[in-house]
Amino acid sequence: MPLSPPAPRAHLHNRDVSFRGYQRDDGLWDIEAELRDAKTMAFTIPGERTRAAGEPIHGMRIRLTVDDQTVVRAIEVDMEHVPHGPCPEAAAPMQRMVGASLSRGWRRSIEEHLGGIQGCTHLRELLFNMATAAFQTMVRSLTLPDGVPPPFLGKCKTWDFDSPTVEKIYPMFFQRQHERVD
Repeated sequence: MPLSPPAPRAHLHNRDVSFRGYQRDDGLWDIEAELRDAKTMAFTIPGERTRAAGEPIHGMRIRLTVDDQTVVRAIEVDMEHVPHGPCPEAAAPMQRMVGASLSRGWRRSIEEHLGGIQGCTHLRELLFNMATAAFQTMVRSLTLPDGVPPPFLGKCKTWDFDSPTVEKIYPMFFQRQHERVD
């Protein structure tokens, strides 16, 4: 069902976010995310330069390389467009995420390693959702120990352990409750 017609309004800002998943020839996986912010009119941040309409204020990319167990093996960050001089300093701490798992505790690990002034809000936002993009990319190839449900079970209405979808696709986990640590 479409959204209702909007009230009269002025278009001021665009945020475009995309995620892409790739299977590499070496057996690893690359998950890439990109965020771009731009205003629809010329915009000046106090104490900084004026940007033209459509010129990116933020232009950031992340590439996570993960293994079949969803453990981060490498991370690359590109902060091509940033609003302030110190912003690129947030790229180096991203290396702290190498060795973290996209499965259990991913968000907690991001906050622990990159929370507050240790990192960048926008890079953290991308990282949060890169786990979902990875699971969408890897869903048929996830290596899980026997008896361990895929990490998306129990995370939404459709994937409730008691749902008809789980009964049909993952009958071995139907009506089984598992403790989740996220």
